[in-house]
Amino acid sequence: MTTRDIDEGVRAELTRLRESIDNIDAAVVYMLAERFKCTQQVGHLKAEHRLPPADPAREARQIERLRQLAGSAKLDPAFAEKLLNFIIAEVIRHHETIAESTPPTPEG
Repeated sequence: MTTRDIDEGVRAELTRLRESIDNIDAAVVYMLAERFKCTQQVGHLKAEHRLPPADPAREARQIERLRQLAGSAKLDPAFAEKLLNFIIAEVIRHHETIAESTPPTPEG
């Protein structure tokens, strides 16, 4: 069976839902972009003051916080943790790159 063979009402509902999914995907991408803009600023601040790129204590708190949020949102907490771990790894990679190219401040 192809999409053309589906009842018109079902096809319309499928289209409506897919358009919502597309809108949500766009919002997720823009939210991630905003998040990375902030983490880039954190990376520059850390680099200027020779702070380490990773902060395991904060990362652990964030993971626990996101797991709780996921549970209350009826999203699998393990999935939320995997997603955040992926994002954190990318942030740390950015921070390391920034640190390699940033001279320390006089007091740093």
